Amino acid sequence: MIVMLMGFLLFFFAIGVPVAVAMGLASGLAIWWNDGAPLTVLVQRSFTSIDSFPLMAIPFFILAGVLMEFGGISKRLVNFANALTGHFAGGLGIVTVVTSMFFAAISGSSAAATAALGSILIPAMIARGYHKNFTGALQAVSGELGVIIPPSIPMILYGVSTETSIGKMFVAGVIPGILIGLSLILTVYSIAKMRKYARETKKSGRELWQALREAFWALIMPVIILGGIYGGVFTPTEAAGVAVVYAFIVGTFVYKEIKFKDLFTILSESTITTSVIMFIIASAGLFGWILTREGIPQLVASFFIDLSDNPIVFLILVNIFLLIVGMFMETGASIIILAPLLAPVAVQMGIDPVHFGIIMIVNLALGMCTPPLGVNLFISCQIANIRLEQITKGMIPFYAVLLIDLALISFVPALSTWITQFLE
Repeated sequence: MIVMLMGFLLFFFAIGVPVAVAMGLASGLAIWWNDGAPLTVLVQRSFTSIDSFPLMAIPFFILAGVLMEFGGISKRLVNFANALTGHFAGGLGIVTVVTSMFFAAISGSSAAATAALGSILIPAMIARGYHKNFTGALQAVSGELGVIIPPSIPMILYGVSTETSIGKMFVAGVIPGILIGLSLILTVYSIAKMRKYARETKKSGRELWQALREAFWALIMPVIILGGIYGGVFTPTEAAGVAVVYAFIVGTFVYKEIKFKDLFTILSESTITTSVIMFIIASAGLFGWILTREGIPQLVASFFIDLSDNPIVFLILVNIFLLIVGMFMETGASIIILAPLLAPVAVQMGIDPVHFGIIMIVNLALGMCTPPLGVNLFISCQIANIRLEQITKGMIPFYAVLLIDLALISFVPALSTWITQFLE
């Protein structure tokens, strides 16, 4: 059945069928062709994949992100970051990274961060003389922080797929997220110095205080969400609900930018995005169920152990494999299918499952800004009005930095696990 399953999957990929649809069709055809099983099995297994309370956090975080965009929270974060760092070389580029870090600590979505902030920052950078391929690439790569800095939708998916604590995953992502953010800031600063990009006017103390006052309600949002999770006040799923209520109250009654007539648009956008993600999860869950039934996890474990029982060699091989997978498959689907296969092998080799989860997420996040699938690249291309080959050229220095970050996160476990020990 596996040969037929993969054959159907590759065929659907080749003719341009979307990943989620391709996995669902391939799974359905493989089951029907080999077992003659009733199609109700497909529905049952797909529903089981999304019938999970922790997954409720996904639609809530998506809705919170859309509310932030409509409620002016994103704009105020940009203004505050600009007041804070805009006067350095490559000021607006640094603002892009800093704002993405703030936004990531609220939304949990890479594409949302790229779209919401890119619509503000990409035109601003181009107007100030930044090269289009640089601006598009920078926003795409900064957007990936949305899934690395907690809360993160892929972290939720990994936790559900491997029965790993989502709270620990959130804590483990803090230092790697900051590491990647700082490395991107240094890269932007270095490139801006060489190309002599414009600096923004340094803000006075009064202007900085004014920007901080306007962004105050936006800035304490991640404190409430993450502080509540780490303090044991509420679960990650409950935190997502709190984020929605908070974003709605701030956007409607504090900043007064959300009108009740906007609610239909806000809910429509959130529903469409949630439906796409849930469809991917359902199809990937069905696909993964077939792999498990056919004993593929055991074969994968045996394959890696036969190659080497050295954890360093294992991590090198896995990272190469995931880099390739991330180029062709959506992050959520990759985690749901591969995490249950690879995590047990990692644990068997003495690798902490939380550390391994962070490695997977950081690695697959690269796929969001890597052709041919890179979602962030396409969003940035559309906003910057450039072609994919142009933005890919601008990505080259960022790829080098991100690969160094990935190596550090992979082979220095303390970057992921140091804070988690305080939760035990």
